Amino acid sequence: MWRDALLVAGKDLRVELRSRVATNQVAPFALAVLVLFAFALDPNRGLLARATAGLFWVAVLLCTLLAVQRSFAMEAADSARDGLRLSGLDPAGIFLGKAAAVLVQLLVLEALLAVGIVVLYGSHLHGALLLLGSSSAATVGLAAAGTVYGMLAAGLRVRETLLPLLLLPVVAPVLLAATRSWEAALSGATAEGNPWLQLLGVFAVVYLSVGVVAFGPLLEDA
Repeated sequence: MWRDALLVAGKDLRVELRSRVATNQVAPFALAVLVLFAFALDPNRGLLARATAGLFWVAVLLCTLLAVQRSFAMEAADSARDGLRLSGLDPAGIFLGKAAAVLVQLLVLEALLAVGIVVLYGSHLHGALLLLGSSSAATVGLAAAGTVYGMLAAGLRVRETLLPLLLLPVVAPVLLAATRSWEAALSGATAEGNPWLQLLGVFAVVYLSVGVVAFGPLLEDA
């Protein structure tokens, strides 16, 4: 399973490196979202500072949708999904590989967005351990849930519009917990963020488990 996961993750990441979709399209989109938020709330700098954590994770969530759609659009071209089914790879390994590729892309985008909120919003990144821990757990959860629902929507003709409708309600707890955890870290009250970090860890474990178990049938039905 782990060998197959490395093969799939390496394949997806090589495709992204060669196409540069994440670099040329998703990253500018993420920064544009932050800039639009800054313009909208600039007259009230206090409100902008208080909303920094929420705005950051809304931008990450929108990037997650783009990354997941891109991940499964690659498999739709030239019947590549049939190739995955016939390859003999472990479905759990395929799930973990695709989720890992989305995870790497999101972590890079989050680092870019963190620089963006420092520059645009004047935020100071306190509580580095809590920020890193909550970001890692939240991103694992987003990547796992996105991969599950991306596969669920992949076989449908309206997958581009259906994926957000399926995924956004499911990852609402991640958005809430990650925002609260970041707010605690940015305010210096790191102890208040620990329960939210635990919730993010539970969500990540649950969706990793669901994906490992359910991805095979979803792949066959897509």
